[in-house]
Amino acid sequence: MDPRKFTLSVDKRILILLAGLMWCGVGVMLVHYAVLWLSSCTGREQFFYYTAGFLAAMPIHHFGFLKIADKNLNRLLPLTEKQSLFSFMSGKSYLIVIIMISMGIALRHSSIPKRYLSILYNGIGLALFLSGIRYFRFFFKLLFARGSHE
Repeated sequence: MDPRKFTLSVDKRILILLAGLMWCGVGVMLVHYAVLWLSSCTGREQFFYYTAGFLAAMPIHHFGFLKIADKNLNRLLPLTEKQSLFSFMSGKSYLIVIIMISMGIALRHSSIPKRYLSILYNGIGLALFLSGIRYFRFFFKLLFARGSHE
């Protein structure tokens, strides 16, 4: 029996859409944590922590996650055949995700005050969200390009 018969295979457009949904979804989740943690702070404190998170997000997005997203897109865009649903990320990326989740859990359960963690969570969350938008741009580009040729 061929094990590929049981593999859910999808077009590269779906893989790109899944990657964008994952990146943006995780970004929203991290920012949500930060918003909850800052809800008890004064307006001035909130302004400071949100600004620090935003300022952290820009280099994280530009020099970190955007390069990873582009590398992943360069892997996905040339695909011509359907691939496994789980190939929207490389094997190495799955390992990185496991490490990041573990670090996030450790940080949330650490003694570091949540208002300080909110800077990191807002920075990484916003950077993930912004970088995730790149996937949607390519998804819609492929979707409309294919629709115009059919």
